[in-house]
Amino acid sequence: MSIRVVIADDHNVVRKGIRDLLSDEDDIAVVGEARNGHEAVDLATALQPDVVVMDIAMPELSGVEATRQLRAQAPNVRVLVLTAYEDDPYIYSLLDAGATSYILKTAESREIVRAVRATAAGQTALDPAVAPRLIARITQPSSKGDTLTERELDVLRLAARGQTNKQIGAELAISDRTVQNHLANIYTKLGVASRTEAVTAGLQRNLIRLNE
Repeated sequence: MSIRVVIADDHNVVRKGIRDLLSDEDDIAVVGEARNGHEAVDLATALQPDVVVMDIAMPELSGVEATRQLRAQAPNVRVLVLTAYEDDPYIYSLLDAGATSYILKTAESREIVRAVRATAAGQTALDPAVAPRLIARITQPSSKGDTLTERELDVLRLAARGQTNKQIGAELAISDRTVQNHLANIYTKLGVASRTEAVTAGLQRNLIRLNE
């Protein structure tokens, strides 16, 4: 089954380039295109693609806010940010908003395709220019310690699989609010600000492993 993708970018040439790149892959199908953040949210909510390839600087609604709204309205849809911006505030804001992956437009074509596949599988793909700074930030020791309880580790493992709060709660037989509380505790203990950072920190510190 093909990976279904929606492309959100306000530049026609960029959208065409991404569409042509992805359409050459047998396992990827571009099912829609959006010219601004509002269209991205509406289209992705209606079509429920596997991945939205999201730009940051778009009219009407930024990629940050569009990602935040999309994750709230269609939590099963994953967001791959594809942008020219590599400044830390943009990176942290997008990941905190719920983006799964962050790739720069200067990346090689094969890296973008690989990132789409990884994102669809619930894995985080980070541009080589971005990853070292993010890892350095989240692996700095926290003065509050990073010892997670068994239940917090369970929540983190399920978050690493890309499950939503509701899905995690259903699997662990706890409420959505309890899941949120566990995630808040995890963020504090690991010194991070988002699910993606928490998962990355957990992997880096060998607290969890992929495919557990």
